[in-house]
Amino acid sequence: MKASAPADTERDIESWKERGVALRTFVYIFGTHLFAGFIWLLFYVGEHAPK
Repeated sequence: MKASAPADTERDIESWKERGVALRTFVYIFGTHLFAGFIWLLFYVGEHAPK
């Protein structure tokens, strides 16, 4: 049983890393879309500004 303990630990570490990568990817994609939406809003407001 001692031989399987490091394998379980390694599997847990890899699973934790995969979740971290997935979370980071989600945050980056969400943040990029949020920033792009803000830029789009600036252009929209600028286009409709009174002259």
